[in-house]
Amino acid sequence: MSSSIANNSPSSVELLESLKTQLWDTALKQQLAALPQLVEAGPPGYHVMMDFLKEAQTSATVSIAAGRSLQWLYQIDDPDVQAFLATHFADGLLTLPADCGVDYSEIQTALMQQDFELADRLTLQKMCELAGANAAKRKWLYFTEVNIFPNLDLQTLDQLWLIYSEGKFGFSKQREIWLGVGKNWDKFWPRIAWKKDNIWTRYPGEFIWSLEAPIGHLPLTNQLRGVRVMDALMSHPAWAEKN
Repeated sequence: MSSSIANNSPSSVELLESLKTQLWDTALKQQLAALPQLVEAGPPGYHVMMDFLKEAQTSATVSIAAGRSLQWLYQIDDPDVQAFLATHFADGLLTLPADCGVDYSEIQTALMQQDFELADRLTLQKMCELAGANAAKRKWLYFTEVNIFPNLDLQTLDQLWLIYSEGKFGFSKQREIWLGVGKNWDKFWPRIAWKKDNIWTRYPGEFIWSLEAPIGHLPLTNQLRGVRVMDALMSHPAWAEKN
């Protein structure tokens, strides 16, 4: 495909326009399907994606397709692409709210680079920081600390995971599954692949640190597997406000 588009033949121009239309489509599945084809198309395809991202900057809502576009471009060894990213998206796609209790920029960087394991560790670290000095020192959370987390912080963390995972990961996705199984923990853990045949998945080697993971698999933040802490997270008022 890349050579045919590079030749700028009528058929290749038509194909590129078709992919551009597909990327601007409102159906997420079609948008995501267009991205690898645009990458394969080489520089003409890169420019379509860059135009898409520039338009995304002006939107009030950060889209999942834009997050995935940014991830694809970060993998491309092209000076023009890297200069574009450094100029327009050095800090990522999502403008982090100044009112958040802690700085989540490191998580955004890890997610942009698809380093999901690092992003997961940072998520727990930042949540402990949010809970206060004692939690940051012990490196795990009490459910009572989760209960008083500001809505904005949890919503921001959730949005970061959603937009950089094709909409597969995030606390709100886990909550959807939890509600879908009637808040039954025995059914919930296997659904997100934290448990199999009544045996806990071992951290970190048995977890899937990629987009190949099941929906809701991440973030893990390991210690959240305790029911009381996880229940506090799933029941937090941040999600009622979001809905």
